Amino acid sequence: MVQDKILLQPGTLWTSVKQRTEHGLKCGALLSIATEFEFVEQDNVRFLVRILSNLNRKKAAKEKQEKQSATSGQKFNPFLPYEEDLFVANISDTHVCILNKFNVVDDHLLIITRAFEEQESLLTLEDFTAMWACLADFDGLAFYNSGKIAGASQGHKHLQLVPLPLAPSGPQIPIEPLLTSAQFHESNLTLPRLPFIHAFAPLNPHWVQSPFTGAQTTLEVYRTLLDAVGLDAMQLGAYNLLMTREWMLIVPRSQEHFQSISVNSLGFAGALLVRNAAEMEILKAQGPMTILKNVAVS
Repeated sequence: MVQDKILLQPGTLWTSVKQRTEHGLKCGALLSIATEFEFVEQDNVRFLVRILSNLNRKKAAKEKQEKQSATSGQKFNPFLPYEEDLFVANISDTHVCILNKFNVVDDHLLIITRAFEEQESLLTLEDFTAMWACLADFDGLAFYNSGKIAGASQGHKHLQLVPLPLAPSGPQIPIEPLLTSAQFHESNLTLPRLPFIHAFAPLNPHWVQSPFTGAQTTLEVYRTLLDAVGLDAMQLGAYNLLMTREWMLIVPRSQEHFQSISVNSLGFAGALLVRNAAEMEILKAQGPMTILKNVAVS
């Protein structure tokens, strides 16, 4: 993909998100899931923990998808084709941006490939170009759940983007206090206060001015971090990738759940999700950082 193939017009994404959200809610295509939240502190991090109030919508939709898969003999793919009512913008020749149908966080976007690619496949120059094109107009946290063990619920390749701040008070991203221990002049490193295998690197926020150029360098950083945590490109294991305009973090995964609590990339940003009061009690008893350590690789 060459630079002039970026289709997203600068300065338009946020307006499109708001317009399509209003449309999606009005027509019933966007089915937001309400939550309550509280903070749970461990290891000097105030983790944001959301408690789902109602999963019936998502459960009903999942059952419908399973019936469609059984009838057709093929696994249902909600991204091929995607729902037109959830469409936000064309990003490039290879990617489009849609709303997350069952969003817990407001303005939660999915950056999906136009053609089918496996969710476990390596991220590409095209993926990072699409990500930077969106980050230029949308100051957020981008993330990628590589495989089911990493929390991916769909097999069609998709990156995700949520706006900052994640929490209504404190740091924009709850895990940020641990990032301050990094020496940003180093090319890549680990964070001394994270008790699991990971790799971390600073990025240049000025790359938003040239998404294609930024993507080329980011792709190199990504490959370096994968190598640093022992992930082989030929037999790539499950991992979570988190990225802002300023840094990238990769965490290999050993399992999807801690007991009944599912963890995806947002957990490693310091934002966890529980389905009920019983799971909240488990989280408080064990501690959120302990849960992350258990689902990562030590």
